[in-house]
Amino acid sequence: MVLVSGHGGKKNAEDSVAVDFRGQPADKSRTGGWLAAGLILVTELSERICVMGISMNLVTYLVGNLNLASAKSATIVTNFLGTLNLLGLLGGFLADAKLGRYLTVAISASVAALGVFLLTLATTIPSMRPPECTQVRRQHHECVAATGNQLALLYAALYTIAAAGGGIKSNVSGFGSDQFDTSDPKEERKMIFFFNRFYFFISIGSLFAVIVLVYVQDNVGRGWGYGISAGTMVIAVAVLLCGTPFYRYKKAQGSPLTVIWRVMILAWKKRKLPLPSHPSFLNGFHEAEVPHTHRLRFLDKAAIVDENDEKEGNKNNYSSWLVSSVTQVEEVKMVIKLIPIWSTGILFWTVYSQMTTFTVEQATFMNRKLGSIEIPSGSLSSFLIITILLFTSINEKLIVPAARKLTGNVQGLTSLQRIGIGLVFSIVAMVAAAIVEKERRNHALRNPSLKLRAFWLVPQFFLVGAGEAFAYVGQLEFFIREAPERMKSMSTGLFLSTLSMGFFVSSFLVLIVDKVTKKTWLRSNLDMAKLDYFYWLLAVLGVLNFTLFLILASRHQYKVQQNLNPNNESGEKEKELVSASELIIGVDGKEEA
Repeated sequence: MVLVSGHGGKKNAEDSVAVDFRGQPADKSRTGGWLAAGLILVTELSERICVMGISMNLVTYLVGNLNLASAKSATIVTNFLGTLNLLGLLGGFLADAKLGRYLTVAISASVAALGVFLLTLATTIPSMRPPECTQVRRQHHECVAATGNQLALLYAALYTIAAAGGGIKSNVSGFGSDQFDTSDPKEERKMIFFFNRFYFFISIGSLFAVIVLVYVQDNVGRGWGYGISAGTMVIAVAVLLCGTPFYRYKKAQGSPLTVIWRVMILAWKKRKLPLPSHPSFLNGFHEAEVPHTHRLRFLDKAAIVDENDEKEGNKNNYSSWLVSSVTQVEEVKMVIKLIPIWSTGILFWTVYSQMTTFTVEQATFMNRKLGSIEIPSGSLSSFLIITILLFTSINEKLIVPAARKLTGNVQGLTSLQRIGIGLVFSIVAMVAAAIVEKERRNHALRNPSLKLRAFWLVPQFFLVGAGEAFAYVGQLEFFIREAPERMKSMSTGLFLSTLSMGFFVSSFLVLIVDKVTKKTWLRSNLDMAKLDYFYWLLAVLGVLNFTLFLILASRHQYKVQQNLNPNNESGEKEKELVSASELIIGVDGKEEA
């Protein structure tokens, strides 16, 4: 989907035409299609292998090798993941405003390869680690933690990967979909299958990372595990570049973020002007592509034409820097209307982040043997991914068709209903996690030589995975459907920022809890800690958050509801647009996982 930043909000059809690498109109027989899309999918596969291979097992390295406290280790991991998702907004902005998707993905993948190479060095150079600590010394808190100098290279590597990952995540799926012409029915059907295969590649990459790479990291060496990740990124860059002559490209046409802040600034500058007696006096009212609404009316002032505008601009063709159009103002209103629901989705990802930190650390204190094989702690995350795959299939084959019959709604479950179900699963997951952790600690204190089986952690992985299958799809679908048509890519970035804030909130909660409890809840030795209290805290916050979500969701009016009315001439057009995009949205639920 191409985004346009234009005068009066109109698309530039010429810029939206796909071109080849020479800048000429793309020859459909020689460019695009499955060959080009398949080469692009290799980049996403490599990104998933790198990020999942790092995030799902990093906490064990920080605690076990660098001798950092559990709370600090969890914060490092969640800050890394939060930054990666937050920088998806920057990656999308750069691609839309200047670089285009191809250059952004190519540069980001190259930087990611460099970042993983630095991480390989940080985990293999002996001087980058403190002296080894025995289990006895660890129990008596006598271990020497890594110093700031030893952590410097690790931080540089992680945040290099985060910057690159954000650029890949926000653009690779869009670049892949650019290889299909949606005006051609045959190619549009292929694009729907592209999103299915995109999701399949994400899952395969994640499973490979948590099963194979985590095993290599724990049993062969961190350097080998991260070295394999670096190698996959180098191969991905080479494959991407080799496909340059075969891709279709869309020119960068400006970021919608520019439209948003310009409307806000103009509304502030004109805040003292009185609103006109009728909205038809606003700039571009009769040509508006989005019906005017009466909510957030202070933003309408950005579309008021005053005396200064008439002096500096041409009549009926004012610069967007002088006065906004009704279309632009209404699009900004739509984005602002997403913020309340956006805020209630954050806590789900705070719960999810525990699966990459404390739950993995719990596993290190449990019996992970399966016959003669000891399963790496991070590999237990495979239950999370398998559950996501399972429930995604169940949703598509059973739940949605059943809900469609019961409600008569074409979607089956609305996006807000999906989000609500996901939030409920996250609350139950934290209750289960608290119960299991209390039993694990009591068992360890009663029988120090006999550890509780690690498979007791499966329920919390299962519940969070089931919740993600609903919440992820629901949140992304909500932002895609409810955002303005020209701001679809930015809405994906807004969704990624929900994940980001969830990880940052986790870091903040860990910091606050650690200080308030004077390091009694989140000790490195979980047998002496009270991690179950922290899980109960998340469950209580989840209930409060779910209550707020129900209030906000009950008041939310879907875009289709407000646009489809007898007096809205564009209603039927909007209805057709939604119907045509329904299939794509249905399979696009996991596109930025």
